[in-house]
Amino acid sequence: MTNLNEQFFALSPERVLEAVESAGYQPSGHCLQLNSLENRVYDLRLEDGRHVVAKFYRPARWRREQIQEEHDFLFELRNHEIPVCAPMPFVDGQTIHETAGIFCAVWPRTGGRSLDEFNDQQLGMLGRLCARMHNIGAAGPISGRPDLDADAYVRRPLQFLLGSGLLPDRFQERYTAAALAAADRYELLAKGVPLHRIHGDCHPGNILYGDEGFFFLDFDDFVRGPAVQDLWMIASARDTEGLRQRDLFLDGYRQFRDFEHRWLDLVEPLRSLRYVHYCAWIARRWQDPAFPQAFPQFGSDEYWETQCADLEEQQLQSPAEIDSDVANAELAPELTNKDFFWDWEERP
Repeated sequence: MTNLNEQFFALSPERVLEAVESAGYQPSGHCLQLNSLENRVYDLRLEDGRHVVAKFYRPARWRREQIQEEHDFLFELRNHEIPVCAPMPFVDGQTIHETAGIFCAVWPRTGGRSLDEFNDQQLGMLGRLCARMHNIGAAGPISGRPDLDADAYVRRPLQFLLGSGLLPDRFQERYTAAALAAADRYELLAKGVPLHRIHGDCHPGNILYGDEGFFFLDFDDFVRGPAVQDLWMIASARDTEGLRQRDLFLDGYRQFRDFEHRWLDLVEPLRSLRYVHYCAWIARRWQDPAFPQAFPQFGSDEYWETQCADLEEQQLQSPAEIDSDVANAELAPELTNKDFFWDWEERP
């Protein structure tokens, strides 16, 4: 695996062009690396003038059948006229190509731009689109992808952090207590909440808006989870305006799919799960030269003090308190998209 990782870290424009050409496309030579940390993503121009996006998957993240399940879900959504960006077939009709042990896929370059904020009309549109996407997600099974649960997003990541050497001994007890409290809280509130196929990482950077409306991108974190995961990623703010936007989204969502109010109790626990998952995600990839550059404060006392405080603060607010008290006080300073969404991309 070390050798595969080294090949992944060393991907060059020449190797990218060779891989895409060997899979049946004819690149012109234009190759621009896009800003993506998890995978390696490139904008290519073909000889016929089209632009495509070539995505090289990080080794050992997903097995081939797990990537195929993501692709199949995208085709299923597209067949039901949900605006998603689905992969393009290679010359052999498949959507996954393997080059030197690294999986890759080619996608059409979708026009549009990511929006930092959505207006009221757009929130209603996104609510309706998400509901339709979840209707399809709930209609079929998922086999190879994990569930979004406390084990996958807190307990196993925590064990990795504790053994990584990147979480200092003086913070381990405090961080462990806060993380496990978050896991327990999520499990308590998630009882009876239905799970189905969801986007999983539906933040504004993975939604483009253009002349044809919205397009959902990057289903790399596609999992089986609660519907509210995709909701809170789109309307993530916790202040009065954020809650108003959440209501507008739900007004649109409920035109196509039921959504129980109690499911909103999972928003803050899901935020906590993401905090822990985020830290472990960085730690697991620390040998990738791009990560120390992207996260220079990771591992410092200041970093872990902030992480502990954030997790502890999450446990102090009950869902009811958030709804009733938000009009009277700011709960916490809001993070920017680039701070909070770890694989945020500025798209051309």
